[in-house]
Amino acid sequence: MPDKKGRLIRLDEYRWEIPPSFKPGMRVRGLVYADQKLIDEIGADDSLEQVANVAFLPGIVGSSLAMPDIHSGYGFPIGGVAATRISDGVVSPGGVGFDINCGVRLLNTYLTEREIRPGLERLMSHLFASVPSGLGSEGKIKLKSRQLDRLLVKGALWAVEAGYGDREDLEYIEERGCLTGADPDTVSARARERGSSQSGTLGSGNHFLEIQVVDEIYNEACARAFGIEETGQVLVLIHTGSRGFGHQVCEDYLKTMREAVRKYAIELPDRQLACAPVQSAEGQSYLAAMACAANYAWANRQCITHWTREAFCAMLGKTPRELGMRVVYDVAHNIAKLEKHLVDGKKTTVCVHRKGATRAFPAGHPDLPGAYLKSGQPVLIPGDMGRYSYIAAGTEKAMVETFGSTCHGAGRLQSRSAARKSARGADVAGELEARGIVVRVASISGLAEEASAAYKDVAGVVDVTDAAGISLKVARARPIGVIKG
Repeated sequence: MPDKKGRLIRLDEYRWEIPPSFKPGMRVRGLVYADQKLIDEIGADDSLEQVANVAFLPGIVGSSLAMPDIHSGYGFPIGGVAATRISDGVVSPGGVGFDINCGVRLLNTYLTEREIRPGLERLMSHLFASVPSGLGSEGKIKLKSRQLDRLLVKGALWAVEAGYGDREDLEYIEERGCLTGADPDTVSARARERGSSQSGTLGSGNHFLEIQVVDEIYNEACARAFGIEETGQVLVLIHTGSRGFGHQVCEDYLKTMREAVRKYAIELPDRQLACAPVQSAEGQSYLAAMACAANYAWANRQCITHWTREAFCAMLGKTPRELGMRVVYDVAHNIAKLEKHLVDGKKTTVCVHRKGATRAFPAGHPDLPGAYLKSGQPVLIPGDMGRYSYIAAGTEKAMVETFGSTCHGAGRLQSRSAARKSARGADVAGELEARGIVVRVASISGLAEEASAAYKDVAGVVDVTDAAGISLKVARARPIGVIKG
């Protein structure tokens, strides 16, 4: 992998280049956002090698990008961003990931920690009972074939029409909660089977529902635009994706793409980068199926939002409007989207792969809701369950340098198996409880995988993106209640 022998070139305090000369066949450079401490951590796995490998993709433009939270993934590093031309470029499922549209949604409230702390244990138990979680968990919603088709095409709108939330929520979701071009006919029977009973479920692994408290505000004007008024204010952060449905879509199309690589004579340094031309039948079919999975995830988070509001209302005896439980924003972390960006000085439609990366559009961008045209897009960056999460804002510099992208979280330091070996779930739960964080978990043994020690400190990651100017810090929140699958 790139090392200190001149193959990893430091451009400035927060940017590092992997030159095309590192590997014959790289079509563009690699560009990594990190400080020295993070670079040392990143160098412990093969993620920098993966950044270089992504640079081989046909039609790639700009740079093969890596956010400061990168770690090794399937084909692409998690924290990787790449844009490809529509005319002669490719789309790669490895650049989206298995959990299609894994993402986060933030709700704000009028509540303060002082108001909910006395009843926090009961509230967390009520939430845990209301939102199905855990490996293979099935939800309250059972969908027949035609109902599932409507969900896959409409996304969050399907959930709202079914009574799960308000139309106002849709304004504050990336793509208004519906990626166009979704075609249920491109989805396998197995994916449909897995998706029929998992809508409205949190799932397992790093998925969570957290009650948080604002503990620092960095940009008061942006914070007010986002509905964050003061320290001590209670927020709710929901992190989940397309569950088994999206995983199956990815599995199915990796097989398709392996055949496509041979069919179109595409040369790659890693078979996990299997891809097809964007305009090919295989590429178009994948994008249509991926859009179905993205819409499934947005409907999923919309249903969980509804049940979260119901739990708060039942415990506090007020309506969602009286509690101020409004969606701040909902952003995807694993997705490929056709967007317009400047390429060689010309506005060009490209296929932007974001895998473990967040869209970060600036003030004035036409895709943002009116409330955020002056502030820029809210960027939601969860940390680990024992420390804190950040709210940031998108910038013009991100549009210029990273196709409007920034980091998505802390990034892992340890694999799940290594984390389990170094900690016990019961110990992790005890440590959290001792710090005033109420935990509800489907599997206490699995909690060790998500221990703070398994992750980078998200503060260091966010400091880099802030200093580099690709997203700007707005506020920080610490967890007081955590639900893990």
